[in-house]
Amino acid sequence: MDPVQAARTRLGEVIFARVAGPEGAGRRERIHGAEGPRRFGPEEPIWRVHADSSMFVGGIRALLLQSLHPLAMAAVDEHSGFRGDPWGRLQRTSTFLAETTFGTIQDADRAVAVVRAVHEHVRGTAPDGRPYAASDPELLRWVHVAEVDSFLRAHDRYGSSRLAAEERDLYVEQAAVTGEALGATEVPRSTAELAEAIADFRPRLASTPAARSAARFLLIHPPVPMTLRAPYGALAAAAAGLLPRWARLPLRLPWLPITENTAIRGAGIVATSAIRWAMSPPEPSADSGTGPRFEAE
Repeated sequence: MDPVQAARTRLGEVIFARVAGPEGAGRRERIHGAEGPRRFGPEEPIWRVHADSSMFVGGIRALLLQSLHPLAMAAVDEHSGFRGDPWGRLQRTSTFLAETTFGTIQDADRAVAVVRAVHEHVRGTAPDGRPYAASDPELLRWVHVAEVDSFLRAHDRYGSSRLAAEERDLYVEQAAVTGEALGATEVPRSTAELAEAIADFRPRLASTPAARSAARFLLIHPPVPMTLRAPYGALAAAAAGLLPRWARLPLRLPWLPITENTAIRGAGIVATSAIRWAMSPPEPSADSGTGPRFEAE
């Protein structure tokens, strides 16, 4: 193996190990190798978005945006263990996305059932005195909306190829399948409905100590080794740069349009391109029918 390919392979292994965990290779083979009908194929928008390295940016943005809902943030802060085991949470999330996007219908439904069972035990009282439950359809709707909006916007800016307008609508519609299966209600099925849902939630969003602490954790004190601080910093800055202006002040994040459209955007392109190059998912085989493999499962 030539030095360049060796470096590429090693970098891909490091990224995959961080995102997928020690059992990632086995899960990847199970998800992509299992026989059975699938909801989505390699040419579908949801497959293209969720298999792209722009998901690294979208995932961070989604966490920042989700934190603005006081009840959703309380549930995450008190039950998810994202500070104590951030990589474990990332690995579980990436596996769920892979199963529900690339897996068989049977595996996707099983993954949803597992998450729904976990949600039934996540309940408590937020610092403002309001009760919350992870199974609340409204909270599930907010988490879904924040994720879909973030994944789509990250792909628009940092994806390997842009989606056409009708493909963006189809992505939102396809993502709604999992959102509704998890128990969310009034799930948007087009980009127009997605924008309306975000606007509808805005009066219920707020700055809380937990949200600001989560933002500092994700952006300033990330749980990554020093060797990965620079590339992670580029991804995190790119994620923050995709937040709307109204979401910045509650999280104490600056609004720097010139810097974000030049230096930060350039760094984000370099980082996502490097991940895409390192992971280099193989072309689908003629007889497997399973398509390329998710970079971060």
